[in-house]
Amino acid sequence: MHGSLATNAHLLDALKVALKHSEDLGYAVCAPFPYLAQVSSALSGSQVAWGAQDVSEHDAGAYTGEVSGAMLKEFGCRFAIVGHSERRSLYGEDDSKVAAKFIAAQRSGLTPILCVGETLEEHERGETENVVGRQLDAVLAGAGVAALGNAVLAYEPVWAIGTGRNATPQQAQDVHAFIRAQLAARDKGLAQRVTIMYGGSVKPGNAKELFAMPDVDGGLIGGASLVADDFIAICAAARM
Repeated sequence: MHGSLATNAHLLDALKVALKHSEDLGYAVCAPFPYLAQVSSALSGSQVAWGAQDVSEHDAGAYTGEVSGAMLKEFGCRFAIVGHSERRSLYGEDDSKVAAKFIAAQRSGLTPILCVGETLEEHERGETENVVGRQLDAVLAGAGVAALGNAVLAYEPVWAIGTGRNATPQQAQDVHAFIRAQLAARDKGLAQRVTIMYGGSVKPGNAKELFAMPDVDGGLIGGASLVADDFIAICAAARM
């Protein structure tokens, strides 16, 4: 929940200039709902796609305050984040609700960015794979493995976000490899194709090492995305 019309304009203008066409890279900005019109106008015709930070599991109805996938599509959104750690922890979104939002996003023609990851307590208890597997299984049970072909996965170690504790590149790789193996058990071809991003405090200083890991396909960038130079540097690291 950051931004203003003025700061957004500065950020988006910088991204449009710096992020040019690349055969093997994609860029996207997921903005708060009130700014989607501005983002759509600013990024139209550029190499940067856009999306929303959340989506309702409902298509329409008496759900005051909710925003449907169809509404997001009208603003040119390509993506919608579902299951972000803050939505799970602060707003009580459980696995079934996240799965419903995933399905609703695809039903509206959006590509869901599905976030999975464990808390510090779960991490310290050695429950990382159990938690991530459970979160992934909830979506697979509701949507089917084929639905992951039109989705992006993001591993968010909640314990490494804003805590001063960082996951090592190898720790990130281990969980990404686990996720890919879970999918491969159901569909080997899809597991090889699916994009799995890392979302645990990616910054210019650690991006290159993280992106060098064989199963880390990109980054879900948090705070660093609010600083144009930092976000551009992270994107440059992905090209190396």
